[in-house]
Amino acid sequence: MNTMSSLTFASQAFVTLFVIMDPPGATPIFLGLVGDKSSRERTRLAWQAAAVSLFVIASFALFGQFILDYMNVSIEALQAAGGLLLLYVSLQLLTGTSQGGAKKKSNNIGMVPLGTPLLAGPGAIVATMIYVQKADTSGQFLGLALAIVAVHLIIGTVLMASSKIVHIIKEAGVSLLASIAGLLLAAIAVQMLANAIKAFIAQ
Repeated sequence: MNTMSSLTFASQAFVTLFVIMDPPGATPIFLGLVGDKSSRERTRLAWQAAAVSLFVIASFALFGQFILDYMNVSIEALQAAGGLLLLYVSLQLLTGTSQGGAKKKSNNIGMVPLGTPLLAGPGAIVATMIYVQKADTSGQFLGLALAIVAVHLIIGTVLMASSKIVHIIKEAGVSLLASIAGLLLAAIAVQMLANAIKAFIAQ
């Protein structure tokens, strides 16, 4: 009975995180950000984004509540900060300054904004922290850990596979994709800010 309970718990956590992090939905944004890079670099950035997201999610699973309480930071503030960061990146994509900007920042795309806050955003962080609080047995904790790892393996695989599309759409397609990605990111950012403002008002 405990094994089945742990399996159900892990399945629920997996589905929840997969839906929130939405690897297919992150694909056009990923392609818009890495379209001007080599195939090898795109593959590296795909797995770097997954690894950074895994690190952030795991860190908040273990120490999230302690970190937020110690710094006196609310989930809403974290959400607003993530929204502002995504809005900044979206403006770069829409104005075409992300690819022509400083090369020093190009290697950090896998960390910000892909790894966080796009993948490991406030929604995924909060969901993980809730599941940690719900877990009662060692089997459930193990199931949650396996669910988190499984989601990130899928994220890395989906992003890596999607990079092959760049060979088909060519440079013009990449530019169009970057504009679409910028628009999507802007919409996500505005929604994150709106949700944060609603939460602040409701307090």
